[in-house]
Amino acid sequence: MQTLDRMFVWIRNQAWLYRFTWVTRILLAAGFFPTGLVKLMGHRFTLLSVDNPVGAFFEAMYQTGLYWRFLGLSQMIAALLLLIPRLSHLGAAFFLPIILNIFVITVALPFRGTPVVTGLMLLAVTWLVVWDYHRFRALFFDTPMAQAVPMPKLTGAEKLAFWGCGLSLMAAFFSVRGFIANQAVMASLALGVVSVLYGLYSFFTRLKPHPS
Repeated sequence: MQTLDRMFVWIRNQAWLYRFTWVTRILLAAGFFPTGLVKLMGHRFTLLSVDNPVGAFFEAMYQTGLYWRFLGLSQMIAALLLLIPRLSHLGAAFFLPIILNIFVITVALPFRGTPVVTGLMLLAVTWLVVWDYHRFRALFFDTPMAQAVPMPKLTGAEKLAFWGCGLSLMAAFFSVRGFIANQAVMASLALGVVSVLYGLYSFFTRLKPHPS
């Protein structure tokens, strides 16, 4: 247990892993919020024929109506929770069974290449749960942690960069689902590129040693 705690503290002390964790949260939220909205609004997720096993499966879920909308609402709530720092651990815990279910579905049905994507998503959510290990630790261990848990933070410049990149990705996924025009995507992608470059510049500038 002490070894596990020390490994966790080491992980939390790595500045680049904290940034990686935020990138993971944004990617998952941007990917699943528009998808959940499709279901919540009662739209079909795919146009595959019911003669195809995948198409038949999604059509059966779509025909349930209320359950289909419930799935969409669950995905949207999990996505929003991931983007709220104080509640991001709840978003990760909420997302884990959702992603696990999706992964098993893609393995069980004849999807081509999709299990690789959903498998990476499952790993990503597992990482988010690990990152907030200290919040779930009391469920498994009675003794408190001997070491203080590092609480890294983003700079103001990095926050702007992350949110700009997140809005850009969200717009791109909304476009894929047909919610916004393609013209708006080009502007959002430009915002995303600028945000990424700005964020990288801010991060590496902080890493440079300052003259005494």
